Amino acid sequence: MNVVQQAPLILITGGGRGVGAATARLAAAQGYDVAISFVSNESAALAVAADVEALGRRALAMHADSADPEQVAQLFAAIDRKFGRIDVLVNNAAIIAQQSRLEDLEFERMQRIFAVNSIGPILCAQQAAKRMSYRHSGRGGAVINISSASARLGSPNEYVDYAASKGALETFTIGFAKEVARDGIRVNCIRPGHIYTEMHASGGEPGRVDRVKDSIPMGRGGQPEEVARAILWLASAEASFITGTFLDVTGGK
Repeated sequence: MNVVQQAPLILITGGGRGVGAATARLAAAQGYDVAISFVSNESAALAVAADVEALGRRALAMHADSADPEQVAQLFAAIDRKFGRIDVLVNNAAIIAQQSRLEDLEFERMQRIFAVNSIGPILCAQQAAKRMSYRHSGRGGAVINISSASARLGSPNEYVDYAASKGALETFTIGFAKEVARDGIRVNCIRPGHIYTEMHASGGEPGRVDRVKDSIPMGRGGQPEEVARAILWLASAEASFITGTFLDVTGGK
């Protein structure tokens, strides 16, 4: 009797655009079923899900604010019902706000940026660990946190709150990786540099990558697909002895 091998499931938060969407499409091409969460742009998320299904894989696109513990729990419950497993979590959802110096930042902005960029990945990782961990009869798995080169560089005069929130995510990566290393879960972190995505428009400067590309040693900005390939490599068995590690995808900056 032939046993049908169930495809591994990857969850990508903020999977409707940019790096998240590129990762979803590449994951489907590599044989993953794909779940993505989105907050505002439902049509973009559904388009990504349709692309996944066109590649012969199963897809779930669900509205879920990763900063809301109840919505995160509902997202994982929906994954349980549809797929019955989770193998890879990509904590990709993140926000920036209008470029600003520190003295002009509003408290509500700081709270929201930390809620989404720092607490959100922790909430999602908490749910994933309960399903992946050997301690909970899981089969293991991989968590990839998407930080930013700004965590190293600080983003002065533009996004110091965003950079600080990514620094918190990096510290979480280190601690969580050590905590679950013997539970079959590998935890790693990608630091994208200047990548051509819609996110820059949220900061008020859609052409930001072109403005700064001469400061990048490779002389160009990166494409979302270049980050996606790094994410899926860290998720794969090829990275089986790698945890608690940071991979810069920055063109050398």
